[in-house]
Amino acid sequence: MARQSRLDAPGTLHHVIGRGIEGITIFRGRGDREDFLDRLAKLCEAKALSVYAWALLDTHFHLLIRSGNQSLSQSMRKLLTGYVVNFNRRHKRYGHLFQNRYKSILCEEDPYLLELTRYIHLNPLRARVVKDVRELRGYPWAGHSAIIGKQERGWQDVGAVLGYFGRRKKRAIVAYENYVREGIEKGRRPELVGGGLIRSMGGWSEVLSLRRRGEKTLSDARILGSGEFIEELLSEVEEKAKETLGWRGGVPSLPALLSKISKKEGVKEEKVRGGDRRRSVVGVRKLFCQIGVRKLGYAGASVARFLGVTTSLVNRYASSEEVDNLDQYL
Repeated sequence: MARQSRLDAPGTLHHVIGRGIEGITIFRGRGDREDFLDRLAKLCEAKALSVYAWALLDTHFHLLIRSGNQSLSQSMRKLLTGYVVNFNRRHKRYGHLFQNRYKSILCEEDPYLLELTRYIHLNPLRARVVKDVRELRGYPWAGHSAIIGKQERGWQDVGAVLGYFGRRKKRAIVAYENYVREGIEKGRRPELVGGGLIRSMGGWSEVLSLRRRGEKTLSDARILGSGEFIEELLSEVEEKAKETLGWRGGVPSLPALLSKISKKEGVKEEKVRGGDRRRSVVGVRKLFCQIGVRKLGYAGASVARFLGVTTSLVNRYASSEEVDNLDQYL
């Protein structure tokens, strides 16, 4: 398996946001919230995640997490898939529950770990679920109550947050709560949540495509951090893409890309470029379009001419939900 880029590798800090499709309620009662938290706890116990802050609202959730012994995408898939299956069974419904893919924003730890902890834990107050910080102390569906010791959440990494406020726990809790209270006047802070919107437009793949076309992305919204932090991450992921594909001289040609994918999937190249409609062939064709357009920056029309299909088909494949573990082909 190809090495994962650090952008979704163990040890990275992410602000994750998930919303119900068309604004529907994803947490209808205590049972739903406890199921979600039980699944989150199991991931923490398995050292797949560390959780610093979280909040469950009726129609969406926020998590501030660091990936552990597996990538963020693997952990989120396990968390959300299991939750949806049980939610649908409990409420006698079927179909999708969450809006597209979750949003994730990669964060530079200083100063954003504390900024995001405060922002996330004030969500119930901004949503008017609680009326003030005093009431927030006892609210069970956000991590604030665990940090100040009102709720027992053994899986939540309370110490990492309180450690910023001093060595003595009682004093640290007071200082932390004062810090949270000071955040009320700062309002909604759109700069802390806007990043993941671009995920549905191509994610990291789109960033690399822009860079290869010579367009600047240092203000890329999927990363919350300084320009130096962003440049370091993007340079690293591009370098690893070059290493795994073996194209240090530049972007690989479409024939070279098809050869690599076809060999890995055991499908003949001529079938991918022909009209074969077998599922296995169509799957490889879709992979080729997603990597060619979304990751390498080729125009849909160029890929279409190469494959002998319509541009609209290529663009439909390229913009559809990303195939799992797509980076293994790079």
